[in-house]
Amino acid sequence: MAVRAVRGAVRLDRDEAGHMGERVTELLTAILDRNGLTADDLISIWFTATPDLHSDFPAAAARGLGLTDVPLICAQELSVEGAMSRVVRVLAHVESDRPRGDIAHVYLGAAAALRKDIAQ
Repeated sequence: MAVRAVRGAVRLDRDEAGHMGERVTELLTAILDRNGLTADDLISIWFTATPDLHSDFPAAAARGLGLTDVPLICAQELSVEGAMSRVVRVLAHVESDRPRGDIAHVYLGAAAALRKDIAQ
């Protein structure tokens, strides 16, 4: 079984804890579903949030999904002039038999514009 990295991002409409939880849950669920993964396949997840998001930790949504034994960490994304606002990004390390080229990176909604080269 190989270790693979799965990327993803979602843009929030507003900085509210409930909305962040919904959108991050949607993103994590899509990452798992599109890659045929279960919680047992997760090694760790890194979350970043743009500096304009203050309402909650993105990792709280993962805990809400029952990912209680997966190491999670949150960090602030770099503040780059002109960058898309209100974005949560994910870098998940997983165990998977899929070849690297078959990993589905998930960029939902407006966040698809961030990585048109790999967005599914």
